[in-house]
Amino acid sequence: MSEDRPSSRIPPAQALIDRIALALGACQPRDRNQIIDYLHRAGDSGLVAADALEMIEGVFQVAEMQVRDIMIPRSAMVVIEEDAPLEEILRIVTRSGHSRFPVVADGRNRVVGILLAKDLLRYCGQNGDAEELELEDILRPAIIIPESKRLNVLLRDFRRNHNHMAIVVDEYGGVAGLVTIEDVLEQIVGEIDDEYDVDDEAYNILPHGDDRYTIKALTPIEDFNERFGTDYSDDEYDTVGGLVLKAFGHMPKRGETVDIDRFRFKVLHANNRRIGLLEMRVLPESVQDEDSTGESSDTDSE
Repeated sequence: MSEDRPSSRIPPAQALIDRIALALGACQPRDRNQIIDYLHRAGDSGLVAADALEMIEGVFQVAEMQVRDIMIPRSAMVVIEEDAPLEEILRIVTRSGHSRFPVVADGRNRVVGILLAKDLLRYCGQNGDAEELELEDILRPAIIIPESKRLNVLLRDFRRNHNHMAIVVDEYGGVAGLVTIEDVLEQIVGEIDDEYDVDDEAYNILPHGDDRYTIKALTPIEDFNERFGTDYSDDEYDTVGGLVLKAFGHMPKRGETVDIDRFRFKVLHANNRRIGLLEMRVLPESVQDEDSTGESSDTDSE
């Protein structure tokens, strides 16, 4: 009986690192930072493709990130009220373009289940009977996870249990947001054009009362100017995300804020590559006057 060759027992990732180290004339890496350094040198030498290098770095980052770093916050969730009529449910489904929706009660404080858009098909069209719809009968159970869960563990659970969405709760058990398998994968492979990236202008700027808005970072500057009576130029950047990124001067993390004229922007959703979602508040005149005298800072972090 033949024996396995010793090299076959080496994990593929380790074998790749060994080959890179050998090609670069380097020693065995001692820590993660040295591995990343080797990979960058391998990229500069043409041993590793640029897109492959980006994904490898993403894998390392996923192992260090938590759900709170990438989740869609509760204020930006597209949800369905448990007592909503079919007409209202269909309006939300068709306008958003999503395929899964948290069904909530008590405002947004409690998630009773997940509705799949495809489960509504039997109640639509000529053969459908809206009066037969009992929402609780077609709901799927909601997967509940804490904000502190690590992304690599979450991805493994998604794959093992064949789930695509989880509801995130804070330390007190309240709904903090949601996260999807696409959100996790985007940390590795970059932006994915999927159901949560539907280009629907109706959802670019969402008002929440009290001069507070949720704004997609990809909202065109022209649309922002028209909505708020501003005249920001789109010569240098053509989206709100570009405007905010310039004001920060660095790639911000979730929770960081920056003031631009009479607006305060807070990052709700971002990764190491791009800003995804912003909360914007129109500042009272007293705060604007204070900013103009230089008495308040431009940014802060939660």
